[in-house]
Amino acid sequence: MIAAPGKNAATKITPSPISIRWLRIIPVALIMYTIAFIDRTNISLALPWISKDLHLDPPQAGTVAGIFFWGYFVLQIPGGHLAKHWSAKKFISILLVAWAIFAVGCGLARTYHELLLMRLLLGVAESGVYPATLILLSHWFTRSERARANALWLLCLPGALIASSPISGWILDHWSWRAMLVAEGSLPFLWLAIWLAFIQDHPRDATWLPEAERGPLVEILRQESSALEGSERVPYLRALFQPQVFLLAAVYFCFVSGQMGLLFWLPSAMGTFRRLSSLSTGILYTIPFIAGAVSLLLISRHSDRVHERRLHAAGAMLFGGSCILLAVATIPHSLSIAFALIVLSGVGAYGPMGAFWAIPTETLPPAIVGSAMGFVNAIGNLGAYFAPLIVGYLNKQTGTFLAGFTYLGAITVVGAGLAAMLNRRHPTTLR
Repeated sequence: MIAAPGKNAATKITPSPISIRWLRIIPVALIMYTIAFIDRTNISLALPWISKDLHLDPPQAGTVAGIFFWGYFVLQIPGGHLAKHWSAKKFISILLVAWAIFAVGCGLARTYHELLLMRLLLGVAESGVYPATLILLSHWFTRSERARANALWLLCLPGALIASSPISGWILDHWSWRAMLVAEGSLPFLWLAIWLAFIQDHPRDATWLPEAERGPLVEILRQESSALEGSERVPYLRALFQPQVFLLAAVYFCFVSGQMGLLFWLPSAMGTFRRLSSLSTGILYTIPFIAGAVSLLLISRHSDRVHERRLHAAGAMLFGGSCILLAVATIPHSLSIAFALIVLSGVGAYGPMGAFWAIPTETLPPAIVGSAMGFVNAIGNLGAYFAPLIVGYLNKQTGTFLAGFTYLGAITVVGAGLAAMLNRRHPTTLR
């Protein structure tokens, strides 16, 4: 419970077994972003096929995978701001249509440069969705619930890979990479109607939420927001570009580098050691992300229970990065043990996210938190451009993925060290 300034006791939400908020907001947001993540990452399974058809060398393939994240930079800060001060629901609705158009366009591209353009525009279209959804969740879930709410929503990331990889592999085996990209790129059109029907921006707008819960929830969220405002009015840009925001961005850059480098190159790396069908590769490819999904839930739940964020994020990253480094060292001796370590590295790829994304909404003023999360996500996701490119370059230079995966493990460990330096204090008091 959160103590409000000047109050003897905070307003309490009437307890219920499972609040309808969790059953309505989380699933709709989760499936929406699952579709976004599928359209962003399905190219990883298709890269060997695309490289053959469009005559791409490894650095070009890495550029195709990573150029998305230059476009992904564009709407992060304005997207978070619009979600906070206009409407997350309306803004995401517009982006659903835009990213569907460009995701289908990727499947229709006929040349390397056409594919680069479509991937870049897809990045622009998806760039505001992530910070806007985090803002939406912060409007619906209190601080004591937020890591779990973030975690349940962020299950969309490993969930997208777990659900789509076998299907994508099956489409690749029976049709083509173009059919896969077009079919999966059409999904946002189907989800738009559900998004518009089920989502409201604030609890106060939700007539379906029982008044016994809605009133206290609105009051608690108001108290938390007021406590974060503080008495001193700090200029917007000064508040936005404070050291804590830059440190958050640096941590997220390292984290995303390891996560997305592994995501984009793991299927290709697996293919160099064992000849597998696309379906078999897709199935094995999901196992690290199943481990990641489980760790995301467990770490976030424990983070909420003990009211600690920083060390939960840092510890998961340290474990995951170390597993990648150990896998590289083990490959010459045992592929099975190496793959088991890659599976465990999923803890570092997804486990930190619920706790990490609770930090901005609990330590930054509400006026700038949307823009700050957009900035952190924008800078961090540049790691998703550089990491695939670096791994592709190292693969070309050395002829193996060992150096590239060493880089992924090392930068994840560096991110853990930076996460341990984050501000551990909160401007409100948990009881």
